[in-house]
Amino acid sequence: MNPRLFVMTLAITGLSFGSSGYAQNNRSTGRLQQLLKQYPAADTNEDGKLTWQEAIAYRNKMGVGAGKPNAGGGNRGRGVPTIFDVDPGWKLDQFPEEAVCYMPASQIKATFEKAASGKGPAVVSYPKPADGALRVVGVGHSFMMPGYKTLPLISKGAGMKQPLYTHVGGGMTGSARYKWEQENGIFQFAGKPYPKLLSSIANAEWEAMMFGPYFNDQPKYYSCWIDFCLKHNPEMKFYLSDAWPQLSQLKEKPTSEDYFTAAVLDRMAQERRAVHATVIDPLRKAYPERVFILPTSDAMVLAAKHFIRGELPGIDGLHRVIGKQERSLWKDQLGHLGPGLERLEGYVFYATLYGQSPELIKDTIPFAGNGNFPNATLDQMFRKIAWQAVVEHPYSGVTDQDGNGVNDSP
Repeated sequence: MNPRLFVMTLAITGLSFGSSGYAQNNRSTGRLQQLLKQYPAADTNEDGKLTWQEAIAYRNKMGVGAGKPNAGGGNRGRGVPTIFDVDPGWKLDQFPEEAVCYMPASQIKATFEKAASGKGPAVVSYPKPADGALRVVGVGHSFMMPGYKTLPLISKGAGMKQPLYTHVGGGMTGSARYKWEQENGIFQFAGKPYPKLLSSIANAEWEAMMFGPYFNDQPKYYSCWIDFCLKHNPEMKFYLSDAWPQLSQLKEKPTSEDYFTAAVLDRMAQERRAVHATVIDPLRKAYPERVFILPTSDAMVLAAKHFIRGELPGIDGLHRVIGKQERSLWKDQLGHLGPGLERLEGYVFYATLYGQSPELIKDTIPFAGNGNFPNATLDQMFRKIAWQAVVEHPYSGVTDQDGNGVNDSP
């Protein structure tokens, strides 16, 4: 897909990027449908209709004109928006009365049946697993997808069939705030609810929900989900990924990977933790023993330190943007994971959810791709790193003081 062509097409059709401009241009609906035929991937909720919000989100996802740059370089080059407006409705004590979250379970189901138009079940449910697996729902973006893809495979290797039901999107469209608005049909999605997860949460049983972080997150973007889940599944627990250090934290791009000493990596990790604490700390206080961290940041920092010491066989570089090596820990400016690292994130998810070290898994894990990479030694390093990150993070809910690879607390 050529993102510049997409933007040119938007310009040719006369589609405004401002909400007021869109409201003044009633003809844009037909033009949006023309775009939908050319760019079906822009229809993120797959309802067969393209909204201007989806068009903008798709443009941003493809990396053209995304977001508003600020004086401090909030958006460095092309990429996802880091500076953006949030609907003032988030400042109110309640959401609009038509929000799906206020409906009874049966009405939520009926609402999604209508929105989905038979493209999938109105309610996804699983009987309580006898193999110890947790039933998990989740939202997220491309930073979460590696873990979402590998967690079921890792769980299978551990003898479990992983129930996992997600509603994801690229960049901002996978954030907790965006998905809440989209599912409830409020603010930018007023009158167009798409309660994919809300329908299943309200009408089926679940043990956990997972989230990926996004720029300028606030606790309320998560507490709305948590409150809804606990209303319908009072024993649920909630897991927030903390992502990992990114080049955007630096004043300028390093000219060499030698810049990344252990001290620099620790500093970047601490900066990430401080930012994430503004969200996680209030949530943990409001929901004691309910909210936990998926410490992907610590895992990536540990992996980077192992690489510096020459202890990651098969990994050739730290950051592809700087070192130009294909098999690097990070592969682009934004900080997406390099090849093979998807299983490290999956191991972190598994270890946090189940309180067991991936090192204890004896059966073959059916990962796709090149069977020679990551090799067995590197794979074992990933398992070790994931467990270390999980047991050493104070918010993971997992400890292993006796070193047996199993959470000390049941």
